[in-house]
Amino acid sequence: MQGFLTLQEGQSFQGEASDHWETPVEGEVVFFTGMTGYQEVLTDPSYKGQIVVFTYPLIGNYGINEDDFESEKPQVSGVVMMQCAETAYHYQATTSLKDYLNKWNVPFLTEVDTREVTKSIRSEGTCQAVLGHQALKPSDTKTVGQIYQASKQKGAAYGEGARHIAVIDFGYKGSIVDQLVEKGVRVSVVPFTNVHKVHELNPDGVVLSNGPGDPKDATKFLSEIKGVLEQYPSLGICFGHQVIALAYGADTKKLTFGHRGANHPVKDVQTGRVFITSQNHNYVVDDASLENTVLEVSFSHVNDGSVEGLMHPSKPILSAQFHPEASPGPEDALWLFDEFFTSLNKKKGVQMYA
Repeated sequence: MQGFLTLQEGQSFQGEASDHWETPVEGEVVFFTGMTGYQEVLTDPSYKGQIVVFTYPLIGNYGINEDDFESEKPQVSGVVMMQCAETAYHYQATTSLKDYLNKWNVPFLTEVDTREVTKSIRSEGTCQAVLGHQALKPSDTKTVGQIYQASKQKGAAYGEGARHIAVIDFGYKGSIVDQLVEKGVRVSVVPFTNVHKVHELNPDGVVLSNGPGDPKDATKFLSEIKGVLEQYPSLGICFGHQVIALAYGADTKKLTFGHRGANHPVKDVQTGRVFITSQNHNYVVDDASLENTVLEVSFSHVNDGSVEGLMHPSKPILSAQFHPEASPGPEDALWLFDEFFTSLNKKKGVQMYA
């Protein structure tokens, strides 16, 4: 059965439609450049409400396993591929990618020239798109408020240990919690809508998680978030990095087509060292807006010079636009967790900044 991906400006791409797909699906269309890591991408809450185009021509050859999920179910609205493997060629695989997507009724197109789709997105910018059995034009309504859909309504607890970390949930990846638990700490997940509960937990440190969409969707919580940042050692990742910037008076802006993939070079502005990172975001911190804040740039993107990290000059507050936990991608930046944990050795509360 034929299907179509139709972009906002009217360009349409025909392909083979998946099974059990009846009604059209609309979402923001983005592309991911990694050769592997599709399972993590599909279940990453940062992709909530998006149609993901995989640029690599063959997706699904190692199937789906039980270890690489970032959440309990797929978060994407749809998937576009050149080929989708129907058989899983890996000893840990429990099902094929095709069967997994069909199980969750995630519509997908195959036999699509995804390189051409990507070139269009790079040229025209990220936009709304529709997956349908006919070439249907998307509405003018942009996807908004995804963090309210991606963040869990209830908290959760993981791990054991003497030290205690609170994760402010904007749509967190499971691998972030896994990295923290591997450090031997107890983790409490707190929905961003209940950020005041962080003070009730009185943790040793706070991690502001990744999440989907526009960071300004969290604007009405910025005052409470800043109160948390002022009191506890903090690490912001991706969306959390942008929220930290907003909380201290900086601004954010939308990139033309975002950064998504596992091969983004980032430079440490203090040491000059360059390392490869995994990224997934549409928005970045506006570097010009930092001039009137206390925050300092710690990392920059080698390709376009955008802000990739921030630090506070006197308080243990760190942030990264990239994903130090990777998943998928290189683990070059795992050391950032170690730097965060070093800051936990300082005494909590106002006195630790004296």
